Amino acid sequence: MNFSNTLIYWYLQNSRELPWRKTKNPYYIWLSEIMLQQTRVAQGLSYYLKFTSTFPTVFDLAKADESTVLKMWQGLGYYSRARNLHFTAKQIANEFNGEFPSTFKEIIKLKGIGDYTASAIASICFDEPTAVVDGNVYRVLSRYFGIDTPINSSAGIKEFKKLAQTLIDESQPGTFNQAIMDFGAIQCKPKKPLCMFCPFTDSCVALQKNLIETLPVKEKKIKVRNRYFNFLVIKTKDNKTILSERKGKGIWQGLYQFPLIESDKNINKNELISSDEFIALFPDETTISLFNKKEIVHKLSHQHLYTQFWIVETEYSSEAKINWSDIEKYPVPVLIANFLKEYQPKKY
Repeated sequence: MNFSNTLIYWYLQNSRELPWRKTKNPYYIWLSEIMLQQTRVAQGLSYYLKFTSTFPTVFDLAKADESTVLKMWQGLGYYSRARNLHFTAKQIANEFNGEFPSTFKEIIKLKGIGDYTASAIASICFDEPTAVVDGNVYRVLSRYFGIDTPINSSAGIKEFKKLAQTLIDESQPGTFNQAIMDFGAIQCKPKKPLCMFCPFTDSCVALQKNLIETLPVKEKKIKVRNRYFNFLVIKTKDNKTILSERKGKGIWQGLYQFPLIESDKNINKNELISSDEFIALFPDETTISLFNKKEIVHKLSHQHLYTQFWIVETEYSSEAKINWSDIEKYPVPVLIANFLKEYQPKKY
């Protein structure tokens, strides 16, 4: 049996029951693939069901406000995925009359869709033999063939894509692609892979040469940047607060946050209230207290946010226009969402 036949045979016996496996509708396949980037299936499944229930067609997603889409995406992270999803839904609805492009070359032109997602949609929905390469595929191929080229290098990306393309079963490319992804997720796992029950036991180079723990190889990660956030949770006498939308191209674009003072280190109360930003925001008397006694560390891919939430009570603020009772309507970063779950504002 060759590689693809063995893999597909394994898949037919071990595939996961997932809702997007029951359709070839490119809208649903697209949704699932975008959601599962950087996200485990167990976490992404509930979001997929929520999205397909609220937005059953691409027209429904296109008509939604971006704020609504971001609110539904809250907790999945990497919010540029949601913004791109919404942008592309509007393009497909308005420019293509709801019809998804049917070839890899056309699909990859859509915003937010890269080689992997375009390959998945083209193969699963339109039977185009173009191979997917994601983290699971890198792991399976690097171990099986004993390849130590770094998977996050330009050379590695090209090498693994070319190899995957030579292996794909052209008669059933969608099944092959789903098989190799499932194999990496279930069988050839990052840690403690099920080598004892693997159909490739006799031919896997990593197993024969004891390289399971060292493959795949990744180049050294980018240096992580530390940032220090001080959120000012305002509460006025008439039970209002301040939330503002984050602009620009940085983290959390389009999400809402409390006024933020960023410092170059962890600061105490006296340092906070003597800062120019605090004085400009609160010229009048306030009562301030630290909500979290221990600094919260929120880890993103290339930065760690050391965060403090300061409760600021003041009689009046011209900027405070949002009722506390309405605060849950706004899309916020998971860092702030977690704070809101714990904080119960008392009446002034």
